Amino acid sequence: MTIRWDALLTRHLAAELNDTFSGARLRAIRLDGRTRDVLLFFRDRTLLWRLHPDRGYPLLREAIEPESTDLRLRSRVRSVHAPDDERLLNFELTREKGAGYHELIVEVLGTQMNAIVTEGQERTVRHALRTRDGRRPIRIGHPYLPPPPTDRKGISGDLSSDDWESIVGLIPAPDRPRAIVRKIAWTSPLNTKALCDAENGHALWRGWAKASFPKNAWVLASEQGSQPYPFRLPDSEAVVADNLLDAFRIAVEIADRNDAPAALTIGPGLLARLEEAVTRADRRVVRLQAQLDQREEPTQLRATGDLILARYSEIPASATTVTLTDFVGEVIEIALDPAQAPHDNAARFYDRAARSERAASRLPGLIEQAVTEQDHMQALLSGTRDGSIDANVLKASLPTAPPSQRRGDQEAALPYRRFKTTGGLEVRVGRGARHNDDLTFHHSAPNDIWLHARHSAGAHVILRWPASGNPPARDLEEAGALAALHSKARTSATAPVDWTLRKHVRKPRGSKPGSVVPDRVKTLFVEPDEMLLERLFDEGAEASE
Repeated sequence: MTIRWDALLTRHLAAELNDTFSGARLRAIRLDGRTRDVLLFFRDRTLLWRLHPDRGYPLLREAIEPESTDLRLRSRVRSVHAPDDERLLNFELTREKGAGYHELIVEVLGTQMNAIVTEGQERTVRHALRTRDGRRPIRIGHPYLPPPPTDRKGISGDLSSDDWESIVGLIPAPDRPRAIVRKIAWTSPLNTKALCDAENGHALWRGWAKASFPKNAWVLASEQGSQPYPFRLPDSEAVVADNLLDAFRIAVEIADRNDAPAALTIGPGLLARLEEAVTRADRRVVRLQAQLDQREEPTQLRATGDLILARYSEIPASATTVTLTDFVGEVIEIALDPAQAPHDNAARFYDRAARSERAASRLPGLIEQAVTEQDHMQALLSGTRDGSIDANVLKASLPTAPPSQRRGDQEAALPYRRFKTTGGLEVRVGRGARHNDDLTFHHSAPNDIWLHARHSAGAHVILRWPASGNPPARDLEEAGALAALHSKARTSATAPVDWTLRKHVRKPRGSKPGSVVPDRVKTLFVEPDEMLLERLFDEGAEASE
């Protein structure tokens, strides 16, 4: 529902809000950048102000408890006013204890609606709903710069009839509305037609410009929809309201908008958790389905293992690939691990065949569970939007955070996440490109094992290894799987992972964050099984910090 704002509507709403809230204790303010809503939490009610271009209107609701993330100013409303002939509302706030002065400035400027919290007489910006404005900067820590004044004539309502005629009388009728809006205060596209059609437009305008707080308000019928306004315009259909806030409520009801109070109890932090849960559920369905679709054919894998054992004598030592003739006379090329004997390479293919068969058995059930969870998360999201689910129900329904979000403050400050292999070795997984370098060069030892998914953007992984020689194959494979899971190869059935000693990894001068050059690299092939994230997550790491 689009509400059009002008200086008259802004001035009279500010007067009404001043009469309603002057002296009231303000518990907290919420500036919700996601929904572009502002909430003012008072003891006995909540003022919701929607500042989205599609829904720009204030509504009174019952008292709601603020969230811990809301801005706690603990102040009282000293006054609410609007500068003359401007579409701004200023809530002047004084601290309850000690010195302090804040302002909440609500700008209702067409599609550029915004809310800014300032501090002190210098009006230093401390919080803002939106900081992007192509016309003027809104910078945290800098003085607030209001929009330029209109500089129109007649702000005090004292424009004489001769002055009015000098502006309006000589202009052709089709151009009068635009000229009036451009030159005369308190006019707007909302009321210029009435001024032009009136027998004495000057007297009508003067009555509006000098009018004090009106006794009631109106909901006008317009082509854009229901329009709250402090005056009934001549020749317009209208519904009377007790006041402007009541007019906004009626306009919302006429538009069949659902601004259910339950939806307001869900703060930005809780809503962000829900949206993250929805995203995780969606990704899990996609990932599991990709694993099923990209699953290797076990019959072919076993046939390759059989071929390696049958042509054992034809395989050179330390070969990375070998070309063999299979049992039906076709020539095939087989990738090998040069560090392993032929029978161990054959065993790898048998293991891959067994994993593929296990995946074929378990993945359909996991996909069904994931789809059920996905539907549940979507239902929760729909319920928050229509107000049928409140904060307590949502908190009880949300899944626990994944391992990466269950850290304490000190752990979250580290550039890596911790896991532990089944053999008890610690694995450190970088948190992102800018943290990868820190992990590799400041949180590892020279003889630790460094791993990274080959040809895929992803995390650096460090397998802590205090001994000489290579680590156990199982621990190395699990660390490699973690590297694949934290890369773009996470949806592959198998993924190549490069590894080497950390001391063989160097960073070229001037290279991008996370960009390194490893030497003496070896490669292992792993299955990015997402169950490892839970199974290898080091639950004891948080307690040990």
